Amino acid sequence: MGHLLDDLAVIVDTSGILTGNDIGSRYTDTRGHGAAGVPACVLRPTSTAQVSSILKLCNDAGRTVVPQGGMTGLVGGGTPGDGDVVLSLERMNVIEEIDSTGRTMIAEAGVVLETAHDAADDAGFVLPIDLGARGSATLGGLISTNAGGNRVIRYGMTRQSVLGLEVVLADGTVLTSMNRMLKNNAGYDLKQMFIGSEGTLCIVTRCVLRLQPKPLTTSTAFVGMNDFQSVIGFLALLDSRLGGDLGAFEVMWSEYYDFVGERCPTLKPPLPAEHKFYVLTDALGADPDGDKERFEAVLEVAHNQGLIQNGVIAQSDADREGLWAIREGAWEGFRTLGPMFTYDVSMPILTMDGFATRAMVEIEAVFPFATTLILGHLGDGNLHAVVAVGDGSGLAHRKVNDILYGIIRDLGGSVSAEHGIGTEKLDYLSWSRTDAEVEVMRALKRMLDPKGILNPGKVL
Repeated sequence: MGHLLDDLAVIVDTSGILTGNDIGSRYTDTRGHGAAGVPACVLRPTSTAQVSSILKLCNDAGRTVVPQGGMTGLVGGGTPGDGDVVLSLERMNVIEEIDSTGRTMIAEAGVVLETAHDAADDAGFVLPIDLGARGSATLGGLISTNAGGNRVIRYGMTRQSVLGLEVVLADGTVLTSMNRMLKNNAGYDLKQMFIGSEGTLCIVTRCVLRLQPKPLTTSTAFVGMNDFQSVIGFLALLDSRLGGDLGAFEVMWSEYYDFVGERCPTLKPPLPAEHKFYVLTDALGADPDGDKERFEAVLEVAHNQGLIQNGVIAQSDADREGLWAIREGAWEGFRTLGPMFTYDVSMPILTMDGFATRAMVEIEAVFPFATTLILGHLGDGNLHAVVAVGDGSGLAHRKVNDILYGIIRDLGGSVSAEHGIGTEKLDYLSWSRTDAEVEVMRALKRMLDPKGILNPGKVL
């Protein structure tokens, strides 16, 4: 390894390589998902050419490489093992161009999402990819995991915002497909194979992202309702009456809302804790003169139809932030739970209440004092569960996994809606994919990375 380290150091210079005690916790933090090994080094390249040279050397030497972005993932996708070469894209953080006519952004993989948001905003556009970790998640990581987030119901997953990519394959081959066009049917759309591959097929180094017109208005409401059929009816009403302006539809089961009121003293629940379900919804419009009135009219119809029993409408940006904090800011309460397990799953919308009820009953049958909290992006079929059973052991985790993923398998859902497989869900991929699908994935891996050096032990 000594000679290889010397050769790698030449590529990235002394400021671009970390070894031994200089490797900080940033590169080995698993966010509670497994244990990291001791990497041989951390490389921090500044160009695609450097990434290419690194991978060529490592591939020739049979040295495994673990790519890292902002390290905000929740499935151990960036966790290194002993002797791995960590490849951090953090210094490749340049926004190269914003094309206002073509509505595109060209950026390097290490650009932080919030930085990209700000640049798009300054140019009069919005980059629609958005999630709670926007202050540290990077574009390359978001693309590699096909991240979801808060605006999927309006704009789709990360995949829908990617027009072009530049990637480096395991042997150092640079594949440049920096397409800027919405329509390009010249052969296979190779980028789709790399989006969501979690660093197992390539290293994403640059991207072309599609920007959207900036909404001129945002209307936000937080409402309470008493049964799941009303939740579904409210979603259908918003969809039909807002003319495509629906920007978010977040649902919280009462157990979660009650938990926020009891365990999160800095948050201010906007409604009495007397409903079964709570919905946070945004409408993103382009008519400053009429959007507010139209939004309020839809809520009035929902109330008159008995879909919602109570609600508040944000009157300011501060109000809106306070309402969203109920959905996104409960970490102070989560810390009081002790060891907890988090889940990101998807299923047909009609099955969601049955999933939640069955999950709580089956978990409590095994762990009588368990806390199970359900919430998520119901409008696009994605729920999150936070489970604490008073035991953080691997055995307890496995039991909860088997319960929740078993329900998902029965419902024909997915064990991963937006966070990927990583190491966390390796044993459960086949619960959501057929044997034939998994074998095609393995075949792609063998073809593009025959020595298995890219992010070993992840996904497959």
